[in-house]
This record gives sequence, structure tokens and C-alpha cells, in this order.
Amino acid sequence: MTIALRRSRVGGPVALLAVLVGLLLLLVPGSAAASGGLDDAASSLKQGKVYVDPAMTGRFSQAQADALTKKIKDADKPIFVAVVPDSAQYPAKSVFQDLRTKVGIVGAYAVWRGDQFDVRSDPGAISTRTAHNYAQAAFDSHHGDINGTLTDFVTNASPKVSGHAPGGGGISAAVIVVPLVLLALLGTGAFLLVRRSRKRKAEQAAAELRALRTVVDEDITAFGEELDRLDFNPGAPDADDVQRADYTKALDSYEGAKRAMDEATKPADVTAVTTALEDGRFSLATLAARRSGRPLPERRPPCFFDPRHGPSSQDVLWAPAGGAGREVPVCTADAQRLASGQDPAIRTVQTEQGPQPYWNAGPAYGPWAGGYFGGYGSGLLPGLLVGTMLGSVFSAPPAYGYGPGYEGGGGWDGGDRPEGGDVTGGDFNPGDFGGFDSGSFSDGGGDFGGGGDFGGGGDW
Repeated sequence: MTIALRRSRVGGPVALLAVLVGLLLLLVPGSAAASGGLDDAASSLKQGKVYVDPAMTGRFSQAQADALTKKIKDADKPIFVAVVPDSAQYPAKSVFQDLRTKVGIVGAYAVWRGDQFDVRSDPGAISTRTAHNYAQAAFDSHHGDINGTLTDFVTNASPKVSGHAPGGGGISAAVIVVPLVLLALLGTGAFLLVRRSRKRKAEQAAAELRALRTVVDEDITAFGEELDRLDFNPGAPDADDVQRADYTKALDSYEGAKRAMDEATKPADVTAVTTALEDGRFSLATLAARRSGRPLPERRPPCFFDPRHGPSSQDVLWAPAGGAGREVPVCTADAQRLASGQDPAIRTVQTEQGPQPYWNAGPAYGPWAGGYFGGYGSGLLPGLLVGTMLGSVFSAPPAYGYGPGYEGGGGWDGGDRPEGGDVTGGDFNPGDFGGFDSGSFSDGGGDFGGGGDFGGGGDW
């Protein structure tokens, strides 16, 4: 297992490492002048510097590179920029993957190669589509102007990038020759960094769980009120064993949801709560059908707009403002609202930006949604949430794994997925870092692409 160390702002442990690295450098002879190539580029990028190959300084000066480096550092975002020639030193098909492997840090990688410009990114830093949208806009606004294009891209993309900028260069191979005492001190500094990283992740998980607890408690309360309103007496003469079984299962789901929430210690534990609530509401729907003599309901996902509405009755085509249409499961009441031109009754949750639909409230709601919708096939939830903030949680391979016992399905698991600025080395998805191709945009024509289907509307 690769342990990702989050790079944080300069603090006690980081300051200690900075001093130690300085001591190490005193023991190492100065290196030769940079001659260009992937190694020189990676070395500069790991130090948080914009890299300019010597062959490109006539088009993008060192002063411009320094100004862009300062802009990235002031934004404190893991954005890596390289300006390189169209040469075999930087293979068109693999330059992004090569740089990502050698730099080893989760982030957004922007490369101007010859007359071409393109961007690749780790999903933990910024979605591929969002990065490409900003790259396209920057390129279209400053055709052929490297400085204008790169500055525009960094200015507009940095607010959307997650994580922090790298704090400095990696330790060179000269560590082998330093005294054992310095190695011991470096080990101490690394231990302090790991401990701080774990503490920050624990604090983040606790904050996410607090926000989730408010929402889930509302869900549990709403289901309890449904049970209280239910006009059913298990001992009544017209009640049979199958009805009593449905009622008992609903009660058990209610108690199980409360117990699971009481025992929750991390955001992923919420999945068990919403799974129980979804199961309990289906039991009530089945009981209602038996009592009225109607056909038993089909087991369907809950209403997409608000799972508290209960099981859906049909699928309808719906699109958010500025977004692409998709079929979503809806309850009868929301289907009627949409058919009459009204807005559906959407579940909103409180965020720092005020009330937002749950799908725009951030990745903490992944386990919450996974419990409600995860038992209906691996493709359902990503399809419903495509293009949303929550949808990015479920966009990274391998295949999604929802339903009972959901822990992220190989993607986000509530705290261990690397974010922008984390160190992962060569442990990343190479599919996110394809090379320059006919779809990349350049001074010589061609259109924006290279990163998959480019659709209108942007992220929403």
C-alpha cells in the first residue's frame, strides 16, 4: 500500500525538514547547469518551479517563468507547468505520464510543447473536464502567446484545484553520503509529518461526519414519523403474517439505522444507515400494497431528488440548469411536478455556500448516497451524478462498488484517496495522463480534445 504524505504549509515539522535539507545541500557539490530533459523538468517541478527548457527561453523568458512560479505559490495550489520544445526529449505520447511519474505529486500538469498546449490532471486535484475547459479558454484567448495562455490558465483554474503547492524539492541521492545523525533527524521529521497528516485527515473526517450526522438524523427522524403515522395494528383481525413481517422489517430497519448512526466513527459508516432506511421504506411500500390489495411494488431505487420521498415509481428525463439530460428515478409526486412544468422537491443540505442540492455539497456525501442508490448496479449512481461535485467521487476507476458494506469501491473511501499536493510517486492512474495527439490544440490548427469527450455546459 502506498502511503500518501500530504504536503502542508511550512510549520514546525516542515521547517525542520527544510533546515535538514539545507544542511544536506551544504555537503553536496553544486550540480552542473541544467541542459534540459525530463529529469531537469521533474526536478524543477518538484521544487514548485515553472520549468522552461533552454531551447524555449526565446519564447518564454526566465523572468516570465519566475512570475508564473510566484503566482502558483501565492495561490498555494499543486499546479505544475512546463514549457518544452517539440523534441524527442519530451515524447508527445508520454510526456504527461513521464512527468507525473517523475514528479510523483497529485496535481494538474500543464505542458506547452513546441506549438501545442494541453493539460492532464489527477482527479484528486481537479477533474479532467474542468482543467480542459480552463485550458481551452486560455488558449483561445491568447493564441500563440505562451505567457498569456499559461498565466490565464493558472489564474482561472487555481481556485478549482484542491490541495496545496509542494513545499520544496525532493531530497537528492546525496542522502546516502550524509552522516547517520542527519538521517536520524530526517526520520524524526518524516515521522512528525506523517503524524500531522494523519491528524489533519482525522480532523477532516470528524468534520465531515458532523455534517453528515445532521443530514442523516433528519432522515432517521423523517422515517420515524412515517412509522408513527402508519395506521397499522399487528394484532388487528385483518392483519396477516406477511403484513406483520413487512411491518417488523420496517421497525428493524429503523432501529438498525439509529444504532448504526450512534456507532458511526467515520463518514463511510453512514452507508449502513442509509442502506437500512432505504430498505425500511421499501418494506412500508410493500405493506401498503398488501393492505390495499394492489400488486406488490417493484424494487426500485429511491427518488433521486430526495430519498426521503421513498421508492421511485418511474424514470424521467431531467437536466439541471446548464447540465446534460439524464434519466433519473423519481417518485410519483415529483414526476407530476415535472410533467406540469414545476421544479421537483430537491433535498438540500447546508454548506459553507448556503443550502445546496446534496449532489453539489461535496465528496463527504458519497457514502450517504451510496447507501441509498448503491444496491441497484454499479453504473446507476455515476450516471445519475455525472458532471456534479459528488459525481467526481465516483468517476475514478476501478469499477464502482456501492451497496451494503460500501467503502468506496476502490475510489474515494472517506479519507484515504490522495488529494492535490499528496505524494504518491508512480502510484496513479496512467489513463488520466495521455499524451499530445491530434485532438490537442496548437497554433497550427486542430481543436481541443485529447482528454475524452468535450461537452458543453462545463461542470455544474
